[in-house]
This record gives sequence, C-alpha cells and structure tokens, in this order.
Amino acid sequence: MEKINWCKFLAQIFALTMILLFPAVGGATQMMSNEKDGKDLYTPAPSAIPRINGPQVYGCRPGHPFIYRIPCQGEKPVSFTVKGLPKGLKLDPQTGIITGTSPAKGQYVVIIQAVNSKGQSKRALRIIAGDKLALTPPMGWNHWYAHYDRITDKMMREAADVMISSGMADVGYQYVNIDDCWMNAPKNNDPQRVGPLRDDKGNILPNKHFPDMKALTGYIHDKGLKAGIYTSPGTLTCGGFTGAWQHEEQDARQFVDWGFDFLKYDWCSYGQIAGKDKSLEAYQKPYRQMGSILQSLDRDVVYNLCQYGMGDVWKWGGEVGAHCWRTSGDLGFELDRIFDVALKNSEHRLNSKPGEWNDPDYIQIGWIGNASKMGVPELTPMPASMQYAYMSLWCLMASPLIYSGDMSKLDEFTLNVLCNPDVIEVDQDPLGECAMVIKRPDNSFVMVKNMADGSKAVGLFNRGKDAAEMGVDWSELQLSGKQEVRDLWHQNDLGVSEQKFTASVPAQGVVLIRLYKK
Repeated sequence: MEKINWCKFLAQIFALTMILLFPAVGGATQMMSNEKDGKDLYTPAPSAIPRINGPQVYGCRPGHPFIYRIPCQGEKPVSFTVKGLPKGLKLDPQTGIITGTSPAKGQYVVIIQAVNSKGQSKRALRIIAGDKLALTPPMGWNHWYAHYDRITDKMMREAADVMISSGMADVGYQYVNIDDCWMNAPKNNDPQRVGPLRDDKGNILPNKHFPDMKALTGYIHDKGLKAGIYTSPGTLTCGGFTGAWQHEEQDARQFVDWGFDFLKYDWCSYGQIAGKDKSLEAYQKPYRQMGSILQSLDRDVVYNLCQYGMGDVWKWGGEVGAHCWRTSGDLGFELDRIFDVALKNSEHRLNSKPGEWNDPDYIQIGWIGNASKMGVPELTPMPASMQYAYMSLWCLMASPLIYSGDMSKLDEFTLNVLCNPDVIEVDQDPLGECAMVIKRPDNSFVMVKNMADGSKAVGLFNRGKDAAEMGVDWSELQLSGKQEVRDLWHQNDLGVSEQKFTASVPAQGVVLIRLYKK
C-alpha cells in the first residue's frame, strides 16, 4: 500500500473545508491540482459525457465549399445530429463533419446534439453566410517555430493526425498551416528544396518535400480540418524561397485550386520593392491587392497579414480584406516578453472585432525552436505558471490561437495548457472584445473582458518572481452586487462574492475567473 503523505492530505482537507464553509469570501482558496513531472495540471480531465465546444457563431461566403468539424469531447464513439441544417450542407453523424456548399446569404441557427453511451450534449451554432469570415479568432497550428526549413508533407500530415488524436480538434483547433519553405528556392542547404521557381506557364512549384499539394489538403480535409499556406508579396520569402511578386493572382488561384483555406502573407523581401517609400499607401498596397484577389475567388480563405505592425495595420487591416494581422515583430524565442507583448497588443483593443483580429504571434510552448538559429525543437524553459498566463493573455485579448510547437512531441502538460474549453471560450466569445488592462503600481496587472452573455472574464497577472496576493474591486470592473465566481483553469465554481475578489497568484502566473451576475 502506498504510504500516505499526511501533511499533504490534511492540507487538502483544510482547503476543501474552507471552500465549503466560506464560498462567499472574496479571496480564492488555492485549488487542488494534479501534477505531471512536477508541474501542476490546472485543467481537469474531460468528462466521458459529451461536451460540444467551439464557436457559437461561424461565418462563410455563399456558394463556396463548406467544411466544419464539430468540436466535441467525451468518450468515443460519439454520434451527432444537427437540426435546422441549411440546404446544401450535410452531416456525417459518425465523425461530426459538416460538408457541402455554403447556403444563400442569411443567418441559420442549427442545434447540434452529441450522444454517446454516457450521456448527451446540445448546443446552438449560428451559421452566418455573408461577407465576413473568422467571426471568432482562428485556431490551429503553424509549423514555423518547430520545423522552419525542415518542413515536409509527412510532417504536415502527422500534425493533422495529432490534432485529432490529441483532442486539440475536440476543443476547436482546426487549421493545419504550412509556413515558409514549401516552395523551391534558388539556393538552400537542402538540395531537395532547390529547383525551378516556376513552370513554363508561370505556376509556382512546390519543392520535392511536397510532391502533391492537392493530396495534402485532401488528407487534411478528410479529417474535417482546414489547410493553410504561406507566401510573400516580394520576390523571395523570408527564408529565401519563391515569392508571389508579379504572380499574385496566379498564385492565389493556385492555392485555391489546391484546396487551401488560409493564407499568411509575409512582408519579407517586399521591403526592397517598396524601397524608401514609407507611406501608408506603400504599406497597404500589396495587402490590398491580395485582399481583393482573395475576395474574388470561389473559396473561403482566411487572410492573415504578417507585416509586424507597420503603418498601424490594426487601423486598416480590415479595410484591405484581412481577418487578422500581426501587431508586432516575431515573438521568437524571447518568451520572457509575453507580458510586454500582450500589454502592447492590448493598446489596440478597440480595433478588435468579429472578423478582424489583432495577432501578437503564435502560442510557443512545449517543444519549440529558436528562430534566430533555425533551431531543432527543445522543451521551452518557460515556467509552468507562465505558460498558463501565456494562454490566458491570448484568450483575453481575443487573439488567434495558433500553436507553433512540435506536434509530434506534445505532452500531457502542454495539452493541459492548450485544451481547456472554459478558457478557450473566452477567446472564442462572439462579442469579439479584447480585454481592458487595469495597471497596478507593483509588478502586476488585471485584464477584464466583457462577454456576450453579460458575464466578465477577469485575469489577475503576477509578473513577480514570488507568489502574491492580488485583488480586484467590483468598482474597477464596473460591477455591483453579488457575483458568482468561476475559476476557469480549474473549472471550479468558487461561490459568490459581493464587493471584490482576491486570490494568491503564482509567480509569473495567473488566476483566471469568470463573473456572473447573481
């Protein structure tokens, strides 16, 4: 029999007693967590009963190919039904994948039901056929910070497989995106990536590591996922591979013919074309051109601008047809900057709205590489508490949730950070608001986000090297009266508070709650 740790046992009993006896006290009692390799696992294991996740609203353009995989946790197998599905769409009841052709312009409320041997779940989804895509921030994976110029077709397929097997797709991750280095280059250390840049008709050529792009997107689509691709408006990409310069429409049509659903358009060598012209018109020109092209094509393509915030892109990205845009330079391996990057990104909060998202770069936890060295992935040195803070910041900011670590090395802890549906719900809220920052004189700050149902998501962030007691008054949150408090990371209801909330926040960590009017 395993020896009992009486100190730990009594501490847990005391904590549970405090929760039961004092549910209305403003302060939070430290939640009990599982541990993995010395790291707390905040997110509880999913229930065997089905839980339908994902956005409450989904945008598409009429008459275009439609694909949507219902995100649902629970013991497999799960069977699905959908009531009110518009004409032109069909459901595979075993996989939960909806395919077909997007309906005529309008709004369609469908009721999704998931059933397994343990129970059932129902949820409404509003499909909006119109001009806007990405009505909630895109979620998925991008290869860059894990594989750089080592990326292959096999790695992309493996990432799609893992997105399903790991449960990431069950909480809403859907895009499997190739970044740079899929094309041929004039020169490269890998001879398999060197070759003719285009064929005799001007069509861009993938390198030998990508023998059949249409087969690759077909593989991804068969899983109910979406595929993304990358290029630059310059002659060469950032990695020195073929760009789209003077072939913009031809390349965009090629991407759509291959079946891609997402385009990252990276400034790179276009700076040499723009030259000394630093005008707003010069910054906008290539992005406006591609935006117009994409809107004319017969496929929904989410359009991501990667030009590092130049020209205050958050003010005009939506005008040129984009759905999300980088607000700063690459986060890279300098992961101690996540708090500063988030605070800077939040300054543009009023420019965040459905279909138009500020993007502070990818989620880089788990096994990632050093961009400045094009490094082989290594396990992030970021403390566990900081990784939960990282995910919380991005969700409160309504940022795209694009993971960029090595999918083949996903561990239980990394998935624990990435796959909490209560936390992701904050990011995917249909109101689309970026949280407001409440600064503190010390090494901490609070973020508060209005949610579509009238509740508020609140993050208490401690940048210090020691745990610290933090509190927030209802007056700061423009609240009054009793509020039900839910700890989102631990998925635990903390009871009712009347005037304020206090909690012990881990060093470089977060306490993330949601407040509901009592």
